Amino acid sequence: MSCLLSFQLWSAINVPISLYHLNISTNSSCSEIKMSPVKLPTETELRIRKILETLNKMIPPRPFTHLNSTTSATQSTVTILNPRDTYCRGDQLDILLEARDHLGCRKEYGGDFLRTRMSSPALKAGASGKVTDFNNGTYLVSFTLFWEGQVSLSLLLIHPSEGVSALWWARNQGYDKIIFKGKFVNGTSQVFTECGLTLNSNSELCTYLYGRDQETFYCKKPQHMPCEALTHVTTRNREISYLSVKEKSLFHKSKVGIEMMKDLKNIDVSHCNKSEKSTEKCQIGMKIPVPGGYTLQGRWITTFCNQIQLDTNKINDCLKGKLIYLLGDSTLRQWIHYLPRVAKTPKFFDLHETGPFKKHLLLDAERHTQIQWKKHGYPFVTYSTYSVTDEGYIPREIDRLSGDKNTAIVITFGQHFRPFPIDVFIRRAISVRKAIERLFLRSPDTKVIIKTENIREMHIETEWFGDFHGYIQYLTLNDIFKDLNVGVIDAWDMTIAYGTNNVHPPDHVIGSQINMFLNYIC
Repeated sequence: MSCLLSFQLWSAINVPISLYHLNISTNSSCSEIKMSPVKLPTETELRIRKILETLNKMIPPRPFTHLNSTTSATQSTVTILNPRDTYCRGDQLDILLEARDHLGCRKEYGGDFLRTRMSSPALKAGASGKVTDFNNGTYLVSFTLFWEGQVSLSLLLIHPSEGVSALWWARNQGYDKIIFKGKFVNGTSQVFTECGLTLNSNSELCTYLYGRDQETFYCKKPQHMPCEALTHVTTRNREISYLSVKEKSLFHKSKVGIEMMKDLKNIDVSHCNKSEKSTEKCQIGMKIPVPGGYTLQGRWITTFCNQIQLDTNKINDCLKGKLIYLLGDSTLRQWIHYLPRVAKTPKFFDLHETGPFKKHLLLDAERHTQIQWKKHGYPFVTYSTYSVTDEGYIPREIDRLSGDKNTAIVITFGQHFRPFPIDVFIRRAISVRKAIERLFLRSPDTKVIIKTENIREMHIETEWFGDFHGYIQYLTLNDIFKDLNVGVIDAWDMTIAYGTNNVHPPDHVIGSQINMFLNYIC
């Protein structure tokens, strides 16, 4: 098979996305009406379309003719630019990647989904690198040498550009990859019916509306029960795929996350008596570079601000008098389980709820500290049955808070949005932004922190939950919030540096995330 030419260039996935923001408020209602999905206001629809147009240009279709024409980790070449015998801590190391297909032919377009990392296992050290896509089959991979010692370099081909294109197309085909089941309770009777973000049904529907944008959730209305009788929801993955058999072959375990630098020798980094750059205290609103930090001896060290490692006494002092609201998914629920181990004095208060996704509350009456975790609203994907009687739609939760200088809010969402078309995530992100803007109008001293998504397992349900979907959401979220006075905990960068590859990373990673949060609020 001869080398194939490409007639379409792809804008680099690393290029910032120009996004738009819109006005939203929060109200919710439910009704017993038979109707098609609620139409968003015209301005909102136009703005969301603009974002989708930008993303579609960034990820154009890539015809997949044969495996031989896709990017090969073994055939591609890496070359250190301007190599030296000695590297000093703080130097930048640049590597040129030339992508080739399985026949050894140069790729003529970019768009491969790559992950780069440097590490020193003996030092418990790691950091992400930066990839620049020149859209012609070549990439610049840049590392900042943050520590001295022997450093190993890694560049993983997660998916070739043809796989990226297939995943993007498949993601946006429909809302039916997840089955929602709603539990309706009326006295001693209970009924489960089908629910979802959209429902193609001639049955009478219950329509649950959230916010001025009227983000919508539907359930088939059971006979002899009102819509208000919905109490719980559970989900299952539907046995459906929008990938062809040939496309699925790109996501076999043996073809995901393949090392492209296996022949590159380790780099020796010396101190070289370089002076340390002084940085100011970590503060909300600071712009975070890429990478924003690194791990050393298992601890996260920021590169853009002076981060203090807090012990139990300092943590307790920091939390004194604070009202802290953790709004999001189970990656943030890890925080509220970890905090009592380091703060010691806050204790869980029994709210008489059940299940892993119940509201969690920590109290320290003596220090007037309250910490609360609440899961975000639809879509929420889990085999567990969870209550929806106090649905945690994040914009509405923010609107309920009066806020003050001792109030802090941490927000994370994204993992549960990955199986759905990207417009669901974009709409929610904009809704959250607008709620934060309203909060700042009434209480500019309230501290708001956005925690980005963690990376997760590479080989589990790629079409539904793969990190490519998370990365697009990561870029989008960063752009939507870039000019807002919020703190950012770059969990994406952090979990790459730690090399966790687990949606629920271990305690030392959670501890680093929380330490960054406490540096922002104290």
